[in-house]
Formats: sequence, C-alpha cells, structure tokens
Amino acid sequence: MHAIYEKQPTNSAQAPKSSPTPFPSLPLIGHLYLLRKPFHRALSEISNRYGPLIFLRFGSRPVLLISSPSLAEECFTENDIIFANRPSLLNGKHFGYNYTSIPWSPYGDHWRNLRRIASLDLLSSHRIHTLSRIRTDEIRVLIRKLFRLGEENPGKSVHVKEALFEFTFNALTGMICGKRYFGENVENLKESEIFRDIINETVRVVPDAQEKRDRFMQNVLQELRRLENGDSSVPKSDNAGKKKIIAEVLLDMQKSEPTYYTDEMIRNLLLKLEASPARPAVIASRIVGDCTVGGFRVPRGTILLVNVWHIEIALRFGRTLDNSSPRGFGILKAGKNGCEFLPFGSGRRACPGENLAMRVVALALGTLIQCFEWEKVCEIDMNEGTGFTAPKIQPLTARCCPRPDIVNLLD
Repeated sequence: MHAIYEKQPTNSAQAPKSSPTPFPSLPLIGHLYLLRKPFHRALSEISNRYGPLIFLRFGSRPVLLISSPSLAEECFTENDIIFANRPSLLNGKHFGYNYTSIPWSPYGDHWRNLRRIASLDLLSSHRIHTLSRIRTDEIRVLIRKLFRLGEENPGKSVHVKEALFEFTFNALTGMICGKRYFGENVENLKESEIFRDIINETVRVVPDAQEKRDRFMQNVLQELRRLENGDSSVPKSDNAGKKKIIAEVLLDMQKSEPTYYTDEMIRNLLLKLEASPARPAVIASRIVGDCTVGGFRVPRGTILLVNVWHIEIALRFGRTLDNSSPRGFGILKAGKNGCEFLPFGSGRRACPGENLAMRVVALALGTLIQCFEWEKVCEIDMNEGTGFTAPKIQPLTARCCPRPDIVNLLD
C-alpha cells in the first residue's frame, strides 16, 4: 500500500490540465459562432482574446488552436508522430484520390513511400538541377514580356501577379510534362484552355472536376508513351531528346513495378505537383493519440489547427488586428521562439518541394530586381481576402522600367 501511495501524484498540479476553452460552447454548433471570413483572421481574434492555446468545438469535432511559435514547435518536434495525420475533410476525398495522395494520405507505409518517391526521385536536388534549363527559358520569356510591355506602354502599370503566375505554372508544367499552358507560344490552345479550367476549378474547390483532371492527365501520359514508341503524329516538345521530365521518370518506374506505379498513382503525383496551391494560412492535423501540449492534456481524435498567418504576421511584427500589442501572451521576438516562419510547414508532413520552391523564387525575384527598376503606382493594399492561401484582395500592380544593361541585351 505504501508503494502504491508513493506512485500517486501528491499534487494535482503535477497532472496535465485540461485545455482552456472559451465560454459558452453551444449545443450542436459548439464554437462555430466565433468564426467568420476570412477564417485565419477569425482564429487570430480568438487567440488575441483567449491565448495561444485554446480548445474549441466545431460542431462535434474537437479542435486545438495553436497560435504560438514555441507551441507549434512542440507539436511538430516532440509530438511529431502524433500529429502526422491529416483530418478526414471533404477536400481530401475529392482532391486527394479518396485520401491516398501525399497531402491527405494517413501516416503509414503508403504515405512514406509516396514521400520517398517525391523527395528522392521527383524533387531531388539532382532532378531539379537537370531540369534547370526549363526554368531558365521561362524566366527569359518573363523578362521579354515585361520589357515589351514597358516599351509599348511607358509609364503604364504591370499586373505583377499575372506575370508571376504564368512564369510559375509554365516552369512547373515544363518540368512535369514538357509543355507550356499559359501566355504566348502555347503548343495546343485547346489543351491549354482545359488545363486553365482545371486550375480554376481546383482553386474554387469544385468536387466534380476530378474526372476532368484524371482525363487530362491520362491524355498526357498516353501522349508521352506514343512519343517514346516513335509515333510521328505526336508533336515533339522542346524538351524532346534532352533530360527526362518528371512524368517520363514515373513512366520508367512503372515499367519495373507496374502493379505499384499504376496510372492512377502517377496521375495523383503529377496533379499534386502541378495544381497544388500555395501553403495555407492555417495548417491542419489530426491527433492519433493522447498527448500533452503546453502542459495541457489533449485527447486523441482532436484536430490541430496551427494559425500560420497569426504566427508569421501578427506576432512577427508585434501587432494584432488593430495594430496594438497582442494581449495575453505578449510580443515574441523573431528567431528565439521556435517555428516562427513556416512557409513549407514543419515536421514529417512538411512540403517535399521546398528545395524547388526556393530555387524558383530566388530566380524570379533576383531577375526582376536586377533587370528592372520598380515603382509603386499607389499605396500597396496588403489586406487579404478569403481563400485557402489568404490572397491579397487587390493584386499587386507596379511600374517597371528596364535597366540600361537589359535594354542593350534584349534589343
């Protein structure tokens, strides 16, 4: 009896406490009455009022809201494997091949193999380097387009978002399937229109678009097979006879293991690389086991929401929605509080395309700064609208003037 007594906690403070939760939690809807658009700002207001760790209920679903870099680091390091699953949301069913794609697949052997393929075979440093010519060609197209716009309409503003959108997607689709679908010099206008519709439907979350995406990507695979077999009716891309693009790498892998590398799996991987949106403002995970976060007990089955927008914007710049200091947990200094910058997520589910993204961004940003002088048209509106990635309400426009060296180069 003495031994049993000694093992019991003598102070209730030693046991993990239940997570704090706002009052009241209404029947059926729980805390849904606290939400509004945009979603990340509503969560930020809740955190400013109640603190960096809050337990909520969205209907019948238990939710843990994290808005602190140190707590986010605790989730993605100490409790990484517990938070390695994604919640079963409709997005994963309609856009993740019924929860079998990299972003939505449950943590396990299948997900680990997909991750290995993406990291080591498709998006490795070697693969990215061998396809660097495609990115270089696309940045040249971007420079010439901006130069021509500046020459034809001196002093007129340029839609920066549209220009960068075309560059980014053409660089990706060139690396993946060897084709351009945006801007000028598009090989197949009808195919380009279908692809643009697919991208728009993915952004607007149209569930019925899955069949169209599958059909489009299957046509790409069939065309590559016919091209490999010497079918003269298939137009050769600019990449023909050069380094293998990502789709060709997967088709080669299919020859050695056809039962695993099925067409459905290849379409799944390619579509995720081509049509995946930028990093969301809020990262979601599902807790698969009881754990402790910040000294509070969190039961299994809880959905974890990490408000990346709040961590990176509100806390980094020491302000809240009304530009005052955050209440409840103070101003956090950059670089001293764990996961303060999460452009690619963190932990086991971090984005495998980080290496490629850094190269594309560095290439585009460095080129635009070196080749053009930029001037604001008006005060830049940084207010973000609704959407998965918190896009700006007013897209960026600016005047660009070619630098003298670039004028001589392009003339």
